[in-house]
Amino acid sequence: MNISKKLVRVFESYGINLKGKQGNMHLKNDLHMDEIFINGLIFELEYVSKKNLEKEFNEFELRPIRLIEEFSSQ
Repeated sequence: MNISKKLVRVFESYGINLKGKQGNMHLKNDLHMDEIFINGLIFELEYVSKKNLEKEFNEFELRPIRLIEEFSSQ
């Protein structure tokens, strides 16, 4: 299974469906996720992708599509 599919599964485990409009929605502002859940999501994305973000996640958009791009491209 490729990394993108693994990342999509992490989002699905948080109830975020990337096939609809949720893929471009902001985790905090649009989906109203608590910061603790966002931190957990980022941790799981790092674990699954075996990559650590070099920057604070507040620096880039907290949108599922952007996060998948970020973790897939490193």
